Amino acid sequence: MNLGAKGSAAHWLRDIADRNRRQEAVGLFSVCSAHPQVLQAAMRQALASESMLSVESTSNQVNQFGGYTGLTPAQFTEYLHSIAQRVGFPKERILLGGDHLGPYPWRREVSQVALAKASELVRACVLAGYVKIHLDASMGCADDPAGPLRDELVAQRAAQLCSSAEHSRAELPAGASAPVYVIGTEVPVPGGEQAAGQAPEVTRVENMQRTLEVSREVFHARGLDNAWERVIGLVVQPGVEFGDTHVFDYDRRKARPLSENLPASPALVYEAHSTDYQTPAALREMVEDHFAILKVGPWLTFAFREAVFALSSIEQEWLGHQKGVHTSGVRQALEEAMLANPVHWRAYYSGDEPGLQFARQYSYSDRCRYYWPEASVQKELERLVANLSRAEIPLTLLSQYLPQQYESVRAGVIPARPENLIEDRIRQVLKLYSAACRTFGIGRIQTSD
Repeated sequence: MNLGAKGSAAHWLRDIADRNRRQEAVGLFSVCSAHPQVLQAAMRQALASESMLSVESTSNQVNQFGGYTGLTPAQFTEYLHSIAQRVGFPKERILLGGDHLGPYPWRREVSQVALAKASELVRACVLAGYVKIHLDASMGCADDPAGPLRDELVAQRAAQLCSSAEHSRAELPAGASAPVYVIGTEVPVPGGEQAAGQAPEVTRVENMQRTLEVSREVFHARGLDNAWERVIGLVVQPGVEFGDTHVFDYDRRKARPLSENLPASPALVYEAHSTDYQTPAALREMVEDHFAILKVGPWLTFAFREAVFALSSIEQEWLGHQKGVHTSGVRQALEEAMLANPVHWRAYYSGDEPGLQFARQYSYSDRCRYYWPEASVQKELERLVANLSRAEIPLTLLSQYLPQQYESVRAGVIPARPENLIEDRIRQVLKLYSAACRTFGIGRIQTSD
């Protein structure tokens, strides 16, 4: 299996999968976010733990037409590398991936057109240096019958996308890592979950096995046997999810049939989506049970939002009554931006206006993450940072609103500056994933051909 240079990000991923399959409780967490402060915090955390860093973009977030970030895959790679340069993080230690790569952004078009655009997206990702490719063709298009697509059709479309990726390899520089693939899709669509009620049903072993069998046959029929050997992950539902106001926690008893029936071939591990807000014990158990790839995204911007709101409260308490101080209106600016353009939250929240207002600010789904780049919001955020940088933030207010960051400041770990306080709050979450995956010490990871 040619994954590229020994010690590369692709080899690192293969090594983690192999070690996890051998009952070693190691895993990988993948950051699914384009937020600059989140990515900066993730890189600093990876520096501190001397580890690689996996970052992924979704098909509607980044694509050849710009996605909602306005970035193509090549531009996202450049954007990520620019942050790495600023932080001092080696770009060679970044494993770049594409999540839910498929026709989702174009599902309202006929399948032939949607699949052609999805194939071009996969090609663009491979050429931009994406190594971890999640092939997801599970969603119906305009000319598909209502309801779930047949397993065979999903597999055929995923294989079509894989062919595009494999053909693009010929244009990569010599020695470049070959793509590794993740298949399966028993998860919510890109953007998060909105359902309430009972916990999601854990993927049945027979369904998991059928997905693999059908996919193997289709890949073989298309001459993709070499690519099939590089299928490293299978997306399954371990029974974890979050919504507007609730979190469904991992129950390893319900997931035991999956963990005890890890497929022998290909040598893959399970990938778990929507692991945000799980407890530290649950994250550790998932890695131990072969859910070795954990995706996290909204929790990180949720932590960013918590820190910003806390700092806004500190600003009001400390500076709100001082003459000559123009306090920021970051919370109001965020609310106004969401009301002016409800496209990113309207379908996810329901209820009366007070309930909607509460959800816009505090929902686990964190739909406000789409609005931080708005110019009006950024202007107020910059004012907040500037106001809180004019003098040392009172420790008593830090203790009130950011108690864990207060402890870090008291211990001399971080200065009491707004940028450091925000980053430290994000890294609180990242440290939970790093501990669960045991990613400390890149030098201790031994790769093999």
